[in-house]
Amino acid sequence: MNTSDRRPRRHRSGPIRHGRQRTPSPVGAILKGLAVVLAVALVSIGSVAAYAINSLAQQVTANAVDLGGGTDAAPPPPPVLGAFEGGFNLLVVGTDNDPNQGDSFGERDATLNDVNILLHVSADHKNAVVVSFPRDLVISHPECTDPDTGEVFDAMSAQPLNDAWERGGLACVNSTIENLTGLDINYAAATSFDGVIEMTNAVGGVPVCLNEPIFDADSGLDLPAGTSVIEGQMALSFLRNRHGVGDGSDLARIASQQQYLSSMARTLKSANTLTDITKLYGLAQAAASNIKLSTSLSSLDSMVSLALTMKDVDLNNIVFVQYPSGSSSADPNKVVPVQDLADELFAKVQADQPFTLADDSTGTGSTVVPTDPATPADPGTETPATDAPATDAPATNAPVEAAPEVIDGLKGQTAAEQTCASAFSD
Repeated sequence: MNTSDRRPRRHRSGPIRHGRQRTPSPVGAILKGLAVVLAVALVSIGSVAAYAINSLAQQVTANAVDLGGGTDAAPPPPPVLGAFEGGFNLLVVGTDNDPNQGDSFGERDATLNDVNILLHVSADHKNAVVVSFPRDLVISHPECTDPDTGEVFDAMSAQPLNDAWERGGLACVNSTIENLTGLDINYAAATSFDGVIEMTNAVGGVPVCLNEPIFDADSGLDLPAGTSVIEGQMALSFLRNRHGVGDGSDLARIASQQQYLSSMARTLKSANTLTDITKLYGLAQAAASNIKLSTSLSSLDSMVSLALTMKDVDLNNIVFVQYPSGSSSADPNKVVPVQDLADELFAKVQADQPFTLADDSTGTGSTVVPTDPATPADPGTETPATDAPATDAPATNAPVEAAPEVIDGLKGQTAAEQTCASAFSD
């Protein structure tokens, strides 16, 4: 579907109230974590008033979470206004409940980590991988301690990933993903519904594409076909929407979230966003008030360094993938790891090796927007003739960089790809 001739529509809406919902899904949140560090970095460099920066730093530090287990001590001290040396892993968790959000999104019995996204940046800062983990992924869980009560939860097997938050908050989710992937994750952040709304408002909206109109009363999503610029409540509805897109599964919702996050990455890296100090400081304020960061990420130096590490990664080299999973024979509403493919994926991540996706690898309910063909040269313009004899280009001994390996079977897209969501279909 080509949407280039359609004017993006901007949608905002007021709060939407629903009845009792046990497990409504929130938003995929990885670039909201990146937004705050990018904002703080550029605001700091832009010489915004010192008292405003100090106020922001105090907010972030007050909400910081200790990941425990000595993990926070692992990263080396960040340079001042310089990129990190080497790569890093950052976990961003989206929760479905917050004591401060009231009943605007329905009542629920517990707080669950419904969105779990891991960002890996390579040591040379040329590539990044963003892995979305299904909330219903049945895996083993390590022992965790509740930071508020001190209660110790024993390790357990064959339980959904979104049980981890109730066993110890952000630190427990972080440990569970480390246990699953074999990676050391030194940085983490958590956000909820209100954080999504404030962050999308601060960035000024994100373009999303629909192949046909989608209306879903459960999430409140109501958008026409084509491209719309969404923010606030409508952005949250797009990211929460499950029953209106693809096959109605959580995996289809992940594909929509990856479309949104890819578009947000392009928005954040656009010239207008990166040079608008007012918008950037708005992002930082929204994040400081609504996102909890790990103590390893709560200093201004750390946030500045993380932003400077990410800012030059090419969009074509940011790969969004779904954690490989398949249907559970024990429960049709759950999924289990496809272990061979997961091992292949994380072997690449662990070794810091880039990879690409196969053709037609977009997730369920998502299609790639065809790119326009290259504009042909003006037929009225001729290359001027020259009397100089043709010469061969000088030989060079520079090594030719091998193309990244394709991992067949992974679902996802790059940040440079523009995709459209399809309405629910049986």
